[in-house]
Amino acid sequence: MNRNYFLEDISVIAKEIISSVRSKTLLFYGEMGTGKTTLIKEIVKQLGVEDVVHSPTFSLVNEYLSRKGETIYHFDFYRIEQEEEAYDIGIEEYFYENNWCLIEWPEKVENLLPLESVVIRLKMNPDNSRTIQIK
Repeated sequence: MNRNYFLEDISVIAKEIISSVRSKTLLFYGEMGTGKTTLIKEIVKQLGVEDVVHSPTFSLVNEYLSRKGETIYHFDFYRIEQEEEAYDIGIEEYFYENNWCLIEWPEKVENLLPLESVVIRLKMNPDNSRTIQIK
């Protein structure tokens, strides 16, 4: 998928992502302010989580439980300086439990990511739309 969208279209984009991905590990790439957290919040909502979703910038990972009993992990590795810090939170266990793993700033832990992950690239456009590319 490669398309442009505005924030008011985010629920449609989130539904398309959920229904089309081949892996539950989603890697969100994009500069600060491109809407990674906003899109993840909507995906988590679409997966049936009723909790308030916020970025785990300082805790590195937030865990949510959907109405269906699915566990969803939201990672934010922006503050990671060395991959070893990810080992300290038990990253391997999270990635290989077959739960949803939504990861911001995956480039910080690139060598630890599952090979079957889905890459989602976001880019801000001059008209305030975003371009999303999913591989």
